[in-house]
Amino acid sequence: MNTIAYKRNTAEVIERLCALYGRNARDRIFAGFEIQGKTLAEFRAAHSEGFCEYPDPRERIAFWDSLLHEHLTVDDDTVPSAYLSEFDQGLYGGLVGGDVQYMCHDNGWISSMVPPLLRDWSEFDSLKLDHNHPWFQRYNHQMNVYIEGSRDKFGISHFILIDGLNFVFELLGATNAYMSLFENPGMVRRAIDFAFDLNVLVQRTFFDTVPSFRGGTFSNMVQWIPGRIVSESVDPFHMTSVEYFETWGRANIERMFSEFDGGTLHIHGNGRHLFEAVCTLPGLKAILLGDDTGYPLAFDVLPELRRRTGDMPLIVTVPFGAFMEGLENHRLSGGVFYQVTGAPDIDAANRCMDRVRAYRE
Repeated sequence: MNTIAYKRNTAEVIERLCALYGRNARDRIFAGFEIQGKTLAEFRAAHSEGFCEYPDPRERIAFWDSLLHEHLTVDDDTVPSAYLSEFDQGLYGGLVGGDVQYMCHDNGWISSMVPPLLRDWSEFDSLKLDHNHPWFQRYNHQMNVYIEGSRDKFGISHFILIDGLNFVFELLGATNAYMSLFENPGMVRRAIDFAFDLNVLVQRTFFDTVPSFRGGTFSNMVQWIPGRIVSESVDPFHMTSVEYFETWGRANIERMFSEFDGGTLHIHGNGRHLFEAVCTLPGLKAILLGDDTGYPLAFDVLPELRRRTGDMPLIVTVPFGAFMEGLENHRLSGGVFYQVTGAPDIDAANRCMDRVRAYRE
């Protein structure tokens, strides 16, 4: 793939993103604008939030096509891509016999999860990697439908890993997973090794199947980034100490990043104590900062978080009004991609982008 029909200023955006993720834009800012259109409104009108059935992949790629086309004339720093939300968690458990359940969300996603697979560790040896599993066939089928439906118009984003302690959550549930760190540490390490092989199989299949763009990876987290980049998660360590991350998380993530060309992470509001540790991960390219009830919005404490993360590229969400105020008063931290919500219209976003491109911290 060499062109993206749904992005008018592709070359400029790719150049800017290369500077950001190459850590050569510490004094510059980047922005993407969320502008509500009819596609998402129609989706919300037709779908209720909650459990649902596996959707027709052709209907889903038609949704993405319509959604991304609405953004065609927005000349921001986004790169359009569809997300395989149906496989973002449930695929991994489904491949080893889990009961995959789908959920509809008002952001247009249909995601998946599985209830705990095992009653206890005595059932672990029944897990097998099977390339011919029906779930693997479904995964390949949907990727091929998306490839055909997106061709030359937009990309297909990488999707989240469920490896390490995240996979132990899939097996036993969160409480029993945490208890197993004390009661069955040997089994936890066996499960982490099993999950590594499973995740590498899933992700290599993705990269071998989905067309890349200019040697990079489309990403719902970071838009586009050079290389074959995976999307990691340290969610289980948000509720533990840094020491638990060092003992149970670091080695697996470093191994995974080295298997590909590095990775990205997201950190929720309750995981900000992990910043200093994760920023030392070799191969980490960027961190998306999540916002959660009970914690200050990342944007509101961004100067402090920027100091703690050094020159690590960051992605943060901010309302349009707060972003404009920061732009007017020259108070926006550099080396950051701002995901701006609530822009009034496309013209306002494009006028704002003229100032974003000229901004220097």
